[in-house]
Amino acid sequence: MPQPLPYPDPPPFRQFMLDASHGHRLHVEQWGTPDAPPVLLLHGGPGSGLGPGLRRCFDPARFHVIGLDQRGAGRSLPAGSTDHNTTAHLLADLTLLRRTLGIERWRVVGGSWGATLALLHAAAEPQAVSGLVLRSVFLARPQDMQPFMPLAETFQAAAADADERRAIARAWWQLELRRATGASAPPPEGDALQALVQRYTVQAHYLHAGCWLQAPPLLDRLAPMRRLPVQIVHGTADRICPPEGARLLAARLPQATLRWAEGAGHDALHPAMLAAMVQALDEGPA
Repeated sequence: MPQPLPYPDPPPFRQFMLDASHGHRLHVEQWGTPDAPPVLLLHGGPGSGLGPGLRRCFDPARFHVIGLDQRGAGRSLPAGSTDHNTTAHLLADLTLLRRTLGIERWRVVGGSWGATLALLHAAAEPQAVSGLVLRSVFLARPQDMQPFMPLAETFQAAAADADERRAIARAWWQLELRRATGASAPPPEGDALQALVQRYTVQAHYLHAGCWLQAPPLLDRLAPMRRLPVQIVHGTADRICPPEGARLLAARLPQATLRWAEGAGHDALHPAMLAAMVQALDEGPA
């Protein structure tokens, strides 16, 4: 019988720091089965970092999953740094990681901003990607970023006031939680709040720059990858990345399969989202 979802989350079999350009050191983890086909897992945000929820759709007996905390995110150093931290730098880091591990081609799985980065990576290096699984597509259009822009702009303006930044981080986290799950909860405090400040420092930096994806927009950058297998999974109730974005992306990529997670919002662990992701992973290429 198949295992109940989510899949178990064993510890990584390897962790290391990857020395990237301009003094950035990226935290990398590898899980699952080392001799299985490689899968690159890209987290969202920007700035959110890896979390156990992102890998719970992978059967550890069948996949070799490679994840990294992007620049300034998670356990990468310097924490919260926006220096030499752009979309182009993140793409260069993926190339460096693949070459460091000696991987010729990998499948790429990303959610939200991670889906954006997966698309860009495949467009830049289609020969290095065997296929994509994209959850909760984020197109980085002005209308996609608009709900968070007031908080991002206020956060950047408060760069010299640590107390104000913490207050804005609490409000931003609560807005994200309501939009992602419809729930509410007290915001984190202590070290967890400081991690949020670092996360939103990176995210505000990217939103302020339009994620470096406005000219041309993301949908106009995809021609090089039109032959790659693409699986798109999107929640019908997603209030952070509107379902319209998934429809537009599928229309631009005729080879793509669009699968809806009925009733799911932006939560990677929603039962419908987990089931749809497992199905997409099962159906795609090795």
